[in-house]
Amino acid sequence: MSKAGSTLPAEKRLSLLVTVLAFALPVVFVLVPLAIFLGYSFFSVDQGTIVYGFSLGNYVRFFTDPVFLPVFWNTLVLCVSVAIICILLAYPAAYFLTTLKGRWRYALLMLLLVPLLMSYVIKIYAIRSILGLNGFLNNALVALGILQEPSALFVFNMNAILLTLTLLLIPFAILPIFLSLERIPQVLLRASDDLGASGLQTFLRITLPLSLPGVASAASFVFVLAIGDFLTPQMVGGISGFTFGRILYSQFGTAYNWPFGAALSVALAVVVIAAILIGERFGRNPGTSA
Repeated sequence: MSKAGSTLPAEKRLSLLVTVLAFALPVVFVLVPLAIFLGYSFFSVDQGTIVYGFSLGNYVRFFTDPVFLPVFWNTLVLCVSVAIICILLAYPAAYFLTTLKGRWRYALLMLLLVPLLMSYVIKIYAIRSILGLNGFLNNALVALGILQEPSALFVFNMNAILLTLTLLLIPFAILPIFLSLERIPQVLLRASDDLGASGLQTFLRITLPLSLPGVASAASFVFVLAIGDFLTPQMVGGISGFTFGRILYSQFGTAYNWPFGAALSVALAVVVIAAILIGERFGRNPGTSA
C-alpha cells in the first residue's frame, strides 16, 4: 500500500505533464503564430520600415484594391474546382478498392499513396513535362486527331494549375473516402441485398449516404491544401496563372511588406478555418451530411 501510495503522485505528475504538453503544443505552434500574424496585420510599412502602430489600412487596401479581391475569389473558385474534381475521381477509385478482397486491397492502396513519398518539386516538374507543348498529353491529342497541333492550353495558365493540383492532391482524397467506405457495416449491405434491393439502390440508399462524411473530409482536406499552395502556381501558372498564394509569397519576399502579407494571411486563414470546420461537422455527423 505504501509503495502504491508513493508512486501515485508521480503518476499524477506525469499525467499533468502530458495534459499540459497536449494543450501547450497547439498553443505554441498554432495559436501563437496566428496571433503574431494578426498583430502584424495592423502595422504598416513606410519606406521599407515596419511602423508598429495600429492601422486598418491593410484590410482597407485588400477590400478596395481592384487587384487583390478578384484574385482571392478566383483562387477560391479554383480550389473548389480542384476539390470537386478530386472527389469525382477519387470516389470511384476508393470504391473499387473496397470491392477487392484480401491483400490486393491494401497493396493497391499503397501503390496509390506512393506518390506522397516523392519530392513535391519533382512531381510538379514531371506533370509540367506531361502538360507542355511537347509533352505526352499534347502528343496524344495530336495523334488521336483531336488537335491539329500542340496547344498551350495545358501549361502556364489557370488550366495548368487546375490539372496539376488535381493530380497532386488526388491521393489525399482517396484515403479518407476509402476509410469511410471501409467502415460501412457489411451487414447493412447484405440486409439490403436480402430485401431485394438492386446494387444501384443499395449504393444510393446505404453506401453513398454513409460515405458522405468521408467525402466531406476529403473535400475540405484537398481545398485547404490547394488554397495554401503557392509553389504549384509559381511553377506551372506563368503570367496568366496568378493566384492568391503567389501574392502572399511576393509580399513576404520581393515586396517586403510583411504587415500587408499578414493581413492577406489572416483573410486566407479565415477561409481555411471555415473549410476545416465545415469538413469536421459533416465528417462527424452522417445525418447532417446526408
